[in-house]
Parts: sequence; C-alpha cells; structure tokens
Amino acid sequence: MKLIFAIVQDQDTDRTIKALNAAHFRVTRVASTGGFFSVGNTTLLSGVQDDQVESVIAILKDTCERRTRLIPAGPNIIESAAMMGAFVEVEVGGATVFVLDVEHFEQT
Repeated sequence: MKLIFAIVQDQDTDRTIKALNAAHFRVTRVASTGGFFSVGNTTLLSGVQDDQVESVIAILKDTCERRTRLIPAGPNIIESAAMMGAFVEVEVGGATVFVLDVEHFEQT
C-alpha cells in the first residue's frame, strides 16, 4: 500500500478531488500554504494499492494545471516594481507529489 501526498494550488483542488472521487479514490484535504509565492495550496492525502499509484498520478496531471505568472524583476520585489516596471514571467502550478510506502493501515 502507498500513501500519496499531492500539493496542489487551491484553484485546482475541487476539480482534482471530484476526479479522484469519480475514479473511486478516497482523498483527504488539508489546507496549506507555501511555495514560490506563499499562495494558498491544498495538500491531498490518498491511500492506494501499489498498482493504483499511476492512475492517481494521471488524474493529478490532468487536473492540476501549470500556469505562468508575472512577478517584478530584481532582488527587492517592491522597489523593482515601483521603480523599473520590469516583470519576469515564471511558471507555477501543477502538483508536487510524494509517494510513500505504508507499513500498516487500519480503518476503525
């Protein structure tokens, strides 16, 4: 058995959970923050059989979009935006996925 931790952007969370549930995977949602912009993320937890890991990852790839975002260029973001008006496009989103072995599972 495996435990999958998937960290997704908040805007992808509902769509991802619906897709996982439709495929008969149970999922637990935990609110979290962090990442490049310290924006709202959600950590999804799902316990699955070893042979189901690829199916879950495929759903995550389908539902968690990568996006581009403009950020101020320079070492000091506030001063750079106000003084230079220069921005850099960066890619954000998708899912960060960890798959761990589960030694014991019990549902009471």
